[in-house]
Amino acid sequence: MAASERGPGKHRGDLTRGPIMGTLLRFSAPTLAANVLQSLNGTVNAIWVGRMLGGSALAATANANVVMFLVFAATFGFGMAATVKVGQAFGAGNIDAARRTFGTALGFCVALSLLVAVLGWFGAPWLLHAMSTPPQVLAFALAYLRVVFMAMPAQMATVIVGMGLRGAGDSTTPLRFMILSVALDVGLNPILIGGLGPIPALGIAGSALATTIAAMIAMLALGLDLYARNLPLRLRGKELRYLIPHPAELRYIVTKGLPMGAQMLLVSMAGIIMIGLVNREGAVAGAAYGASLQVWTYLQMPAMAISAAVSAMAAQTIGARLFDRLGAITRAGITLNLAMTGVMTLLLLTFDRPVLQLFLGAHSPAVDLARHIQFLASWSYALFGVTIVLFGTMRAAGTVLPPLIVLGIAMYPGRLGFYALAHPVLGMDAIWLSFPVGSIIAVALAIVSYRYTGWRKRIL
Repeated sequence: MAASERGPGKHRGDLTRGPIMGTLLRFSAPTLAANVLQSLNGTVNAIWVGRMLGGSALAATANANVVMFLVFAATFGFGMAATVKVGQAFGAGNIDAARRTFGTALGFCVALSLLVAVLGWFGAPWLLHAMSTPPQVLAFALAYLRVVFMAMPAQMATVIVGMGLRGAGDSTTPLRFMILSVALDVGLNPILIGGLGPIPALGIAGSALATTIAAMIAMLALGLDLYARNLPLRLRGKELRYLIPHPAELRYIVTKGLPMGAQMLLVSMAGIIMIGLVNREGAVAGAAYGASLQVWTYLQMPAMAISAAVSAMAAQTIGARLFDRLGAITRAGITLNLAMTGVMTLLLLTFDRPVLQLFLGAHSPAVDLARHIQFLASWSYALFGVTIVLFGTMRAAGTVLPPLIVLGIAMYPGRLGFYALAHPVLGMDAIWLSFPVGSIIAVALAIVSYRYTGWRKRIL
């Protein structure tokens, strides 16, 4: 193996040197920007759908997007596992091992997403009925969901390449192609929804088709860029065989990725259950909750970006065997999360009415209810951020079961148990208050897990 392919030392994407807070901030900023753009993409598309097609269509996208999050969670955990192993290989200076892990993850996840897309197309009606989707929303949601399933393989390929690049210390390249995807999606949405010239009006299916086209173009452009700039994870010649999953690599990705994906599935299933509970409260509650979910997406973005950056930095640090830096990386991540999420929460609560009116219209009866929901539940996302930053460090060390157990307890006997007990007394407010209750339980158990489960001893 060439010397440039193996051996510790300074290289492009090295996250193991320099001031920890400065490195974390620089590395997480492009990821945060990409996450915000992705959220903005969903927000603008929701505005187009709500304004052009009405409240029932907007509620349909909320129902369908919860399902898509559930589907992505089934494969996303494998990408997170690959990111950790790529990061560890880069920290150790073993670029060939990083490429082998990346190839296995890409080949396996794209094949799996093709299968899930086919199953999702046929299973979409069952999923929507299981969520108690209102009859006036069902036709919209089904048309939207089925077309979005077509975009899944391209989206998954882009996600896996982006996650691999972040594990290799490059968070800027995924941002560039997120910008391309968002620009295409936002620009195509009104054209395909309402029609333009020879392009027919496709309604809500047009919004989904815009997402599909944008995903495919972004995937192709990212692949070309990977080779044009000779980025470290590109596969050439004999390395292309790495796309056929290697048994040892696949074993790691599956055994670590399944619990990581299960964490997202737990959250997704809880979200689907919450949608069903909200739908029982009527159309106004459904519209208010749909708008609230759009706002909450932004509140989650800093924590998600910081957790991903902490995980990549910690993985490279573990690969380089610089264990003394792990605690400082975690503390920096928690501090940065509290600062950024806190500021965003204050801004969104200060300007909540005009923000919510973007989705619901100035005279909608759902606006006041949505504002009420925001004040009861939004602050809990700062606690959510602390939880996932702690999980990010543990994930980098290959510790995946304690976070899964913590989330399982927080979401089900915690959040849903509180709802069941409090609903007879508090009514609809039991739904909104269950969010901070679940977050408090999660952060308390995450701190205990981080301090006492012995995960550090297993990496020494």
